[in-house]
Amino acid sequence: MAQEMIYLVGAGITGWEGFGSKAREVIARADLLIGHQRHLDIFADFQGEKRELPSLPEVLEFLRSSEQRVVILASGDPNFFGIARFLLRNLPKERIEILPNVTSVQYAFAQIKEPWDDAIFVSVHGRGLKGTIDRIVAAEKAAVLTDEKNTPAVIAAELLSRGAEGYVVWLCESLGLADEKLTRTDVKGLLELPAAPLNIVIFIKVWEPTLQQYPLLGINDDEFASVKKMITKQEVRAVTLAKLSLQDDLIFWDIGAGSGSVSIEASNLLPNGKLFAIEKNPEALIHLRDNLKKFVARNVQLVEACAPEGMEGIPDPDRVFLGGSGGNLEEIISLLDKRLKADGVIVLNAVTLDTLTKSVEFFEDHGYLLEIVCINVARTRNLTEYRMFEAQNPVYVITARKAS
Repeated sequence: MAQEMIYLVGAGITGWEGFGSKAREVIARADLLIGHQRHLDIFADFQGEKRELPSLPEVLEFLRSSEQRVVILASGDPNFFGIARFLLRNLPKERIEILPNVTSVQYAFAQIKEPWDDAIFVSVHGRGLKGTIDRIVAAEKAAVLTDEKNTPAVIAAELLSRGAEGYVVWLCESLGLADEKLTRTDVKGLLELPAAPLNIVIFIKVWEPTLQQYPLLGINDDEFASVKKMITKQEVRAVTLAKLSLQDDLIFWDIGAGSGSVSIEASNLLPNGKLFAIEKNPEALIHLRDNLKKFVARNVQLVEACAPEGMEGIPDPDRVFLGGSGGNLEEIISLLDKRLKADGVIVLNAVTLDTLTKSVEFFEDHGYLLEIVCINVARTRNLTEYRMFEAQNPVYVITARKAS
């Protein structure tokens, strides 16, 4: 005998009048209504059984064996961070019909009179905060569904720790209820605002130092604070980043990050990536922190470690730039050989023949596909009324691709 259909019906912002005619018809014919109490209260005259929503495993166990006509009430669109994902994954899809309604996010954008088709939507319910922050800082506009632990103030504090404060922020509380409240503020202001349990936070980027004041690629060397101008120079940096074959959401390690110039420009090219700048030198770390803040490199995480030590807690890389080894070249490359993902790329800049020889021998012995480019750069400098070219030291850019 075929089991009855399961209807997932979305409740709108308003009460009974927020349900369409089909949703009302389905509810009227139901044997059982399941939902949060605030949704069940809308249907005071319902003649069948009403049951407050239990845990998801309990719902699933009941639905697998039930022969009743069941309606599950949810907020807005059950497919939008809702119960539909769980049920569609665990029950036959042909048993489920979804009747969506206006989501709280749609309603919030309407209330603040802001288009939402260019926004991203993230939820921190039962999820880690870091991934949420990564997505917010990469977006121009973001709507965030919070929870009791990851409150608006907690999210604001994490954004500020990344240097991400160039947003107009809307705290949207108790939407559709008598105490509905919409507050316009900024990221710092969000720290001080107590929030109702039911809330959405909308971030709209209004300024972006990296994009307004500096190019994505080709930042002048003098813009970076550094130790004795020890920095991957602009021309070499451009070739290095090209050889890394960066893509939108890769994991990137910058070992011996120094001033952070490569990490900072890589972050512009990896808006949804995860970047780790690894540096041990105390003096370099001072400049590195200043540069990360200056250029608002929000998705770059600083790792204070002497490679290859201290790398256990970061995810395996897709791309690695090795700008400095601190005398541990062989140990670092051995670690990278174990941790680098298949088809991953390592780019190493060598200024000495000894580094060039050692690294090439290792990569060849371990079956990497190699390409070596020698970059000779000469820049003009003024000499009284004349200009002349002044050569810089040649740099060997070694690109090693790991076999799949």
